[in-house]
Amino acid sequence: MISFKQLPIEAKAAVAAGVVFFSMMLSRTYLAEKLDFRTRRWLLRLQMALFANTLMLMGSLHVWRSTVTTFTRSSAASTFCFMLWKIAVFMFLALAHSSFFTLLFLVAEEPYFFSLAAYTCLGAYIILIFFLFTLGSVEQAYKFLAGRGTKGGTGNKNRTALKPVLAVLLTVVLTVVGLLNASQPPTVNSVEIPVHKLPSTMNNLKVVLLSDIHLGPTVGKTKLAMIVRMVKALKPDVTVIVGDLSDAEAKIIRPAVEPLGELDSPLGTYFVTGNHEYYTSDVSNWFELLKSFNIQPLHNENVKIVSPESTSDWFCLAGVDDIEADVLRYSGHGMDLKKALRGCSSEHAIVLLAHQPIAAKWALQERPDINLILSGHTHGGQIFPLNAGAYLLNPFFVGLYQVGQNTFVYVSPGTMYYGIPMRLGSRAEITEIILRSP
Repeated sequence: MISFKQLPIEAKAAVAAGVVFFSMMLSRTYLAEKLDFRTRRWLLRLQMALFANTLMLMGSLHVWRSTVTTFTRSSAASTFCFMLWKIAVFMFLALAHSSFFTLLFLVAEEPYFFSLAAYTCLGAYIILIFFLFTLGSVEQAYKFLAGRGTKGGTGNKNRTALKPVLAVLLTVVLTVVGLLNASQPPTVNSVEIPVHKLPSTMNNLKVVLLSDIHLGPTVGKTKLAMIVRMVKALKPDVTVIVGDLSDAEAKIIRPAVEPLGELDSPLGTYFVTGNHEYYTSDVSNWFELLKSFNIQPLHNENVKIVSPESTSDWFCLAGVDDIEADVLRYSGHGMDLKKALRGCSSEHAIVLLAHQPIAAKWALQERPDINLILSGHTHGGQIFPLNAGAYLLNPFFVGLYQVGQNTFVYVSPGTMYYGIPMRLGSRAEITEIILRSP
């Protein structure tokens, strides 16, 4: 029987990841009710950071072997430039690994440069791993098809060296493109949606949808102030924020949230939780902070949005807690559609705010009379190659979907980004939704 010491380092990393994952599950199931919020918050974030790093270790070993070890026997290995390259690769990997710990130590009103650098390296790391794996798979397929699986020679050595060089060049190009794309202001996307049973007096009612701003290590007050200015310029009747507003505790990041106090939609500004609000373990304080800015959280509840022209014309705007609250066993929270829609009959139009598209799917299975659901969460994948995973894991990916005859689902690609200050294959968006009466 092979001992743990005899295992290759990749296998040791996999075992460590399994141990951390088991401890996370143990904490969620047995310790959730026994620990206070602050301890639980730190434990959860520390476990998530350790889990991510143990998984990344396997990829980092592959990166090092592909970009450094491969060239150690070449004539360039003894040069000063190669020494600088080794240092650069080591620093790149160290920064990528440290990104997950910035949530614990480096959150303030504005992002720290270290956090931006660390998360940029994390984004580049994901892209580099993808290209190393893809080019390696192509190389193995070529060898197999050409019948050269065991043949050596200069040609094979050149191809082996070419693979990491090409992967690094592609990564650098896409990283720059992704950074430039994410640095642009969100695009304003105007969408007209017919809403069954919407009163004629509310035709052309304007709802501005925000989602996934992720105030934290790489998004701060300046960017939020820009978003608020753009929203105010649209002059919405209603503004809704469908989760993942922040990745930090309310007290720590309060100065960055202040621009939200300038939102002044005449029919109100509303908020529902996303999964990241529950990761902060500080939802109650977030609710109180948002209320101080005249933003109403919809905690499995609803409000009547009344027509400015007739008090007898209205529709039901409801919001549900994010489904992650159930997974985390967050006391007093969890998706409760019956409670959220209490008093919302099919005689009036129903608009539901639900952070995750899977929650939208569940809601329609239970209440097919919902007319419109506004969601976020997917970020449109945010960066290549994560787009494919986000597409496969969500019943609604991004944009407008019609479900049945009288129901629509709109999924925002996110108003900012999570952590990694990059976007590839997606664009940040402020959605201007024009409600049309039939």
